[in-house]
Amino acid sequence: MATWRCINNCGACCHLDPADRPDLSDYLSLQQLELYLSMVGEEGWCINFDRATRKCLIYEQRPDFCRVLPDNFEQMYGVEKEEFNEFAIDCCKQQITGVYGKDSEEMKLYDRATK
Repeated sequence: MATWRCINNCGACCHLDPADRPDLSDYLSLQQLELYLSMVGEEGWCINFDRATRKCLIYEQRPDFCRVLPDNFEQMYGVEKEEFNEFAIDCCKQQITGVYGKDSEEMKLYDRATK
């Protein structure tokens, strides 16, 4: 069974463009939505994402909606803990495809990391 993991030098999830995520209000509270929108910067990238190093500048203090954890996914999306890995992997693959492309180096790295 594949296990979800975050890979270094990706950051696809830090591309927050609300146009790509029209259902934000379906799973974020009004307060979370306001915070999310305040984090959207140039070209849809999170203002806390260092694009040169591909690292989060507030990693330890990042909001819950930036934390890929079984409890968060259950609360936000109604995903049972048993389904977390498959769901999170699919989410990452969709986001990586949208940001970098399905044949990107990031996708190849992600595929290798989650096999």
